[in-house]
Amino acid sequence: MTRTVLVTGVRGHIGARVAAALAGDPEIDRVIGVDTEPPPPARGRDGGQDGPALGRAEFVRVALRGPDLARVIRDADVDTVVHLSLVSGSGRGDRRAGGTGGGRPAMKEHNVIGTMQLLAACQRSATVRRVVVRSTTAVYGSSPHAPAVFTEDSEPVEVAHHGYARDATEVETYVRGFARRRPDVTTTTLRFANLMGPGVDSPLTRYFSQPVLPTVLGFDPRLQFVHEDDAVEALCRTAGTDHPGVFNVAGDGVLLLSQCARRTGRPVVPLPSPAFRLVGGLARGARLVDFSPEQLTLMSHGRAVDTARLTAELGWRPKYGTAAAFDDFLRSRGGPGHLPLAAVDWLAGLVTKR
Repeated sequence: MTRTVLVTGVRGHIGARVAAALAGDPEIDRVIGVDTEPPPPARGRDGGQDGPALGRAEFVRVALRGPDLARVIRDADVDTVVHLSLVSGSGRGDRRAGGTGGGRPAMKEHNVIGTMQLLAACQRSATVRRVVVRSTTAVYGSSPHAPAVFTEDSEPVEVAHHGYARDATEVETYVRGFARRRPDVTTTTLRFANLMGPGVDSPLTRYFSQPVLPTVLGFDPRLQFVHEDDAVEALCRTAGTDHPGVFNVAGDGVLLLSQCARRTGRPVVPLPSPAFRLVGGLARGARLVDFSPEQLTLMSHGRAVDTARLTAELGWRPKYGTAAAFDDFLRSRGGPGHLPLAAVDWLAGLVTKR
């Protein structure tokens, strides 16, 4: 029986939703959400305020890297920890999604060092019996030599040397070490495909929200999404019962980038790879889109994962397929958008001149 759950990263949209959902479970006595700042009020699909973000869950202001986290776990007799504090961006805009807002060093310290401190606190705890960690399919990498579909046992096609993918790879290494040291604790790692949905604010959702979509000339990558509702459901299911191991989480099917672009209704500007990276750097510098190196690689080679292990383990599969998740995201943004062709020609000419 799950009695007390601690959820990290509740300033972010998914963290707040998971904490609120778990707090609404009658079989859970207490849910504690921790972060350095409280989440903003929850909002409905119409944009209006929809009540407290955490529901009945309690908020405790505490940093992962500080000594107070271990005290919270000890004093509350926490038996389940759901670690959702990994952030995928370091720019100012990513603070809306629970990011660090302090550049790459702060992002790495938060993701990696913060996870180490959390696992150390769990290792010392006499009450923790279950740990669930949010990871990402970015740990597999993106490459022309990648398999058509990654399974949980697939080796990365290339070792990540920077960014979110590197952080997630290191975090998973520490999680495996923790599982070896505490075999009595059920450890679950969920590797999520790119999140989509009305409340998701990520580098990829910001990319698809731009008036013009630059693409890499000669490439049409396969993309896979998971709807935020399904992400919350997967996390709640693994927080409530024991499901040890590593599981991919993604909606059924894939979409080509060209199909995504047609759905948005926005014009596409195919660019040679160097020019695409230049535009990505300019967008990142302007804080419009956090075009990290792994994001740029994804936009060239794509990635798809197999979710059969998740379905077999949980007896459940995501409600939204990849296409349905993307369409729901577009509806929340007001549907497709258009830009005059003259503006597209101007942007293409600007890139060519540079």
